[in-house]
Amino acid sequence: MNLYLPSKLYRAGALLVLVMGIGVTGYILISGDSFVDALYMTIITMTTVGFGELHPLNNTEKLFTIFLILISISTYGYAVSILTEYLANGRFFERLKMKKVQDQIKLLHNHTIVCGYGRNGKQAVNKLKQFNQPCVVIEKRKDELADLERDGVLYIEGDATIDDDLILTGIENAKSLITALPSDADNLFVVLTARQYNKDCIIISRASNESSYGKLKFAGASNVIMPDKLGGAHMASLVVTPDIVEFVDRLTIAGDIDANLEEISVNELPIDYLQKTILDLDLRRQTGCTVIGYKTIENDYIINPEATIKLEKDTHLIVLGNKEQIKKLREIY
Repeated sequence: MNLYLPSKLYRAGALLVLVMGIGVTGYILISGDSFVDALYMTIITMTTVGFGELHPLNNTEKLFTIFLILISISTYGYAVSILTEYLANGRFFERLKMKKVQDQIKLLHNHTIVCGYGRNGKQAVNKLKQFNQPCVVIEKRKDELADLERDGVLYIEGDATIDDDLILTGIENAKSLITALPSDADNLFVVLTARQYNKDCIIISRASNESSYGKLKFAGASNVIMPDKLGGAHMASLVVTPDIVEFVDRLTIAGDIDANLEEISVNELPIDYLQKTILDLDLRRQTGCTVIGYKTIENDYIINPEATIKLEKDTHLIVLGNKEQIKKLREIY
């Protein structure tokens, strides 16, 4: 696909305007016409519509008119060929589609950006869709773009390591970013760029090598995930403590089995609950859910917290319940 077609279209439009300017100027200087009369003569000459002249033309005016007709035809031919090429390559409709996507992205706030639609990227998007979380994928590989189109996912065709492409995903308004590119170096570059444009964004990066872990954290990644390491540890755990692992696996946040975990941000609770205790929240009676964890301001986790712990700003509660209880929890809070 020819990426230079848009500039050619601008050039063709500029040539048409230039020819019109030559015509108007010529008739003003040669015939002494007013601007409106000169514009009229130029338009009927360029478009060859066949209307009559405002006055009989002398030889100089006739020669100038012949010259204007010839350059107009040449310019029209060039413009039509460029426009035909532009439409034939599908670039026009692609740009309309891109504009529609950009309009949708501009309306997004607190969304998640997923860089790369490979195996890990697809799993991340599926999980986000299960929770109705808005997300935008940025991908450059043609095969993956076809999958995005088929899956109905909002996406940008581009390279996440390029600043201008990443900006198109709405990084400044994003709540979080997941970079799941195959290369650790590319993920590192994305983390650096994303942190530059959004200081508060939660950035989760994939890593293949342990040596990349520290670099990604230093660059600004909130969390670094090593899929191979996690997979191996999980398989070993199934050998050592199979029942515990299976039970934990059932505590999924996918929402498709009986037991589910949910996270509650204290900031999203009614302001009256600030500095109140977990007991005052009375989750068990109101929803049936049980508080099993508490994340402090210092990002420490308290398992099975005491009911007397006070709810402070920027802390989180981890609750456990069945589907109906979680649904009621979401309705209330």
